Amino acid sequence: MALLEVRDLTVSFNTPDGVVHAVNGLNFDLEPGQTLGIVGESGSGKTQTALAMMGLLAENGRASGSVKFRGQQLLGMSRAELTRVRGSKISMIFQDPVSSLNPYLSIGEQLTEVLTHHRDLKRREARARATEMLNLVGISDASQRMRQFPHQLSGGMCQRVMIAMGLLCQPDLLIADEPTTALDVTVQSQINLLMRELSEQSSTAILLITHDLGVVAGLCDRVLVMYAGETMELSPASALFASPRHPYTRGLLRSVPRLDRDKSGILRAIPGNPPDLVNLPQGCPFRDRCEFAFNACSEHPELVETVTGRFKRCHLDALPDEETST
Repeated sequence: MALLEVRDLTVSFNTPDGVVHAVNGLNFDLEPGQTLGIVGESGSGKTQTALAMMGLLAENGRASGSVKFRGQQLLGMSRAELTRVRGSKISMIFQDPVSSLNPYLSIGEQLTEVLTHHRDLKRREARARATEMLNLVGISDASQRMRQFPHQLSGGMCQRVMIAMGLLCQPDLLIADEPTTALDVTVQSQINLLMRELSEQSSTAILLITHDLGVVAGLCDRVLVMYAGETMELSPASALFASPRHPYTRGLLRSVPRLDRDKSGILRAIPGNPPDLVNLPQGCPFRDRCEFAFNACSEHPELVETVTGRFKRCHLDALPDEETST
């Protein structure tokens, strides 16, 4: 049994303009100690997937399907039951750290509360451990920062506090939503190393939501590529970067600067815009932006396994070689 099993996860929102279909039938598994990267453009459903799993959707949101953690169904859990799971067994690093921290409590109070509530540590031991974790995520003068409030810290420092909070309890599952976006590259490297060590030493599974394909390449075992709320490709990371099977995946990789490209190499943006999630198009959702679209794309493609462990949602049997398609 996988640590996390997601089956047919669907997330929708009732809005004045109609029903927004944010996630449409998502399926994936995550094993202990494994890191899965979820990538895709803004609005593809990455964050809403995580929030649905954690029971944190907005009031107008609705999730259906199945999300099982260690065989236990998370969707439909009561608030009290979810509270026992969140923070202890499952931790989440949120994308917006400033609004995620309590402005009325000091940094130290918020960090120690995690350990006293979920790990039954005495207050002094909890403060010592929290201070040590602040040092590990690159915060200088950690003892002083423990006494400060969120408004006294920069956005990047608040992000590091959120990362420290997520790592404190050594959870079974860590959900990290753009965890290093606001940080400089040196601190990003430190945080990525911390997450890798947590995964290797504690068998913590990591669900990493990010736009940074470089981080995915260095940290993730598998990659799930989302578009318009659906899986376009699911593959081991090394295989995906070596030979993407979906046109959208290739488009994402083309837009990333690479050291092995000639200096004159031009980054190629994917033309057009993502579809309207209120009025999703018929057929393949990527059809209008795809350079390889043909008649069959008017029918919605199924997610199929092309070789063991590699899945794609595309009518093309295979992508043309890069040289012939540029």
